[in-house]
Parts: sequence; C-alpha cells; structure tokens
Amino acid sequence: MSRGDSPVNDARFSADPLADDTLTRLLAPWQGHTQWDAIAVVNREMARWEQNGQLESWGASPGTPPHIAAALEEYVHMARHLPAWADAARIERAENLFIDASMLSCTLLFCASLPECYVIPDLAAVLQAAGQLDKNTEYRIRSTAAMIFPVLMRGGMTTAQGSGVAQALKVRLIHATIRHLILRGSPADAMRQPQTLVPPLPAQADATLQQTMWTLGWNVSRAGLPCNQEELAYTLLTFHYIFLRALRKLGVGAGHENEEAYLHTWNVLGHVLGIERRLMVDTMEQARVMFEALQASGHARGFAPDPRPELGWALMRTMQAYIPLRILKPFPVLLTRYLCGSPCQDDLALTGRVSIFSRAAFVIVMGIIRGIDTIGRLVLPEFSLSRMLTRVVGYHMTVKLLMDQTRPLKLPDVLLNDVNSVTHSWHNDPKAPRWVNALERYLTGRQEAAQRKAG
Repeated sequence: MSRGDSPVNDARFSADPLADDTLTRLLAPWQGHTQWDAIAVVNREMARWEQNGQLESWGASPGTPPHIAAALEEYVHMARHLPAWADAARIERAENLFIDASMLSCTLLFCASLPECYVIPDLAAVLQAAGQLDKNTEYRIRSTAAMIFPVLMRGGMTTAQGSGVAQALKVRLIHATIRHLILRGSPADAMRQPQTLVPPLPAQADATLQQTMWTLGWNVSRAGLPCNQEELAYTLLTFHYIFLRALRKLGVGAGHENEEAYLHTWNVLGHVLGIERRLMVDTMEQARVMFEALQASGHARGFAPDPRPELGWALMRTMQAYIPLRILKPFPVLLTRYLCGSPCQDDLALTGRVSIFSRAAFVIVMGIIRGIDTIGRLVLPEFSLSRMLTRVVGYHMTVKLLMDQTRPLKLPDVLLNDVNSVTHSWHNDPKAPRWVNALERYLTGRQEAAQRKAG
C-alpha cells in the first residue's frame, strides 16, 4: 500500500505465489499416496525447523519423497531471508518493549489482538474452518503464541539461536495449505475463473481439520481468496497496531520511537510471512487509516451464517476457565470491551452475559485506577495499577495456556525452554512501588509459591 492511500481492491484476490507454488508441488500425485499422506510428511519435516541457524543448510530427512524434499528445500532457501530494509537496532528496541511489557503483552494478545482479528466476517470464517476455533480455541491460542513469542524474544529473528524465522516459515506454508484445501486446488487455478464457486461437500463426523477445510465450500468472487493479502495485512495490524493502541488506552503508551520500532519489526515478520510491502504501515496514523479501511471493507461484505459471536465467546470462555479468582472471571470480557470499543463488542456479541453489577464494578474500578494512576505519576512517572492488573491476567494465561504441555499442542523444545525461562525469571515490575508488587505476587500466587519454597 502506498503511504496514506486506501488498501487496493485486488489484495483480496492476491495470495502468496512462492508458498502456493510450493504447496502445489508438495501435493502433486505421489505413487498412489493421497494428499493427506503428503501433508503428514510435510508436517513431520516442518517440525524440524526449530532454530533460524538450522535453515541455512537444511535438508529433508532421508527417505522423504524426492518431490517433497526438493520443494521444501527450495522454499526454505528462498523464504528464510530478512528483507534488505530490516533494521536490527529497531528490532532490538521492539524486543525490549515486548519483554518489558512481559505478561501484559499476553493479556493484550488475548483481550485486544485476537478479538479484533475475529471481527472481519470472511477472515473469521476461514479461521473457524481452518482451526475449528469454536471447538479448539485453546489449541489455536497456543499456536498463535507459538509464533509471537519466538519472534519477539531477544534475537528471535536476527540470530542463529532464535526461532522466529523458523516459526514464521511454518505459518506461511500453513496459510498456503489452508488456501489449497479450501479451494481444492491452487489459487492460480481459482483465479483463472473469477466466478469460481467451490461447492460444499457433505461433512464427516470424524473429519480432521484438513478434511473439514476440504469440504467447507467457498465463493471466490464474493469472499476473495482464503488467507488473501488483505486478510494477512489486517491480521498483522491486529498484532502490532492493536497492541500499541491498547497500551495507549491503558495509559502506558510505549512512546513514538518504540511504537515505530514495533511496527517495523512486525513488518519484517510480515515480509517473511509473504505479505506484500505495499500493504504494510510505518506509523500509527497510517496504521489507524488502514485498519479502519480494512474493517469497513470487511463489514460491507458480511458472511452467513455469522461465525463471529461463537468465536468471540469461545475465546472469552477459554480465558475465564484459567482465571482462578471468581472476582476476576468477568475481567476478559470487560477488558476486551474497554480495549476494543463498541464496534468489536457488537460484532462478537460481547454486549450481554455479564451482570450489571460486574459491569458497573469494572467501570468504577477502572475509573478509580486511572485516577490513582494519574495522581501516582505526579511522583512516579511510570506508576500504573492498570499495568499491574493486566500483568496478573497475562501471567495466569501464559502459565496455564502456553506452558502446560499435558494438552495437545507440543511446542518445540527450543521455544518451550525460552518461554519457560522468561516466565520463571519474571520478577517484580521495576516501575511499580513495593506494595503494588506485593499485591501482584499475591494475585498471581507467586507469593505463596515463594513461601512454600522458603519453608
């Protein structure tokens, strides 16, 4: 997108030629084997992409079918490079912002970025089909975190020991797989017939996620390509612009230089994910204009049946299930309303299901907290109770959702070790006074754990 312009209309009909061509080669007929067999082999090989340094000389495992090995090796060789305009100093600044925000970052992912990601009807439909989000919400949340953490940890994209690029290449190929399965062929073939209507097929009771996408059905002329460039650009905005906007709403804005460094870092990731540079933004104002334009474009199309309310409430229920204190259980819904505003809460049907008492209490408490924050900053410029509360919720979400390996998503050991190190080395907020840190330790249960360890 040229700076300051509206998103171009053809972005809905543009995908990712490198990843799509790779996928076509990967799923080519293979001596009597099915495409499901090919996908299983590809998933096995992608699981070996753990660190960026491994990609430089990566080769497929012995015994991998030659056409799959060649396609994957060429894809890794061509897609693993950062763009020439990547700025290591700005990336480091963004990493520092993410680490400094720590568990607050997780809260904003769950209560701002993901909800805003769900409000575009076509995109929500793809997300629902691709991950059965209403049934497997927890899995998809963890999968999203499995990309964000390695990208924004120190050296995630810029060092051989990091795993940000490796995780991004997996996601890029997954996007191509989604397109191919929903369209039952390549996007290039679909675009040769602009009025293509992929009819739905009878659903199977025991269908896998991939088989569900195969039977979904899709109207290309109305909805564009699945996981198209417009949707990818919008998703990128939810992870950088919406995160930064939420910090501002909480009264803990990152500052101009940090904000632009954060946007830049996600643009670098966007390049690795196959997003076109014209659909990226460099300033918060450009981001606001593009975000509003893409939302307006998405709302104008609609989708029936509307998948958004169930997706929104599945996300809220998942968060509530892992918040131990009853008094905090309405917090995800109420914070999402506060951070995202009326349009989002209407789209996701978050306007009800919370008692009037809880709503009133949240408004009063947030008003008091903002008042205390304002007064407190006269003495301590970075004092913030709202920061503390969102750190508490983020801590519980990280520990319960991401770190627990007893449930289906098995994270790569390298990533798990990095996240575990960050979580367990997480300490008092240096910007907060001792009594705020003491309250935070109590609400996260870290005070009890410390006492048990001491005993």
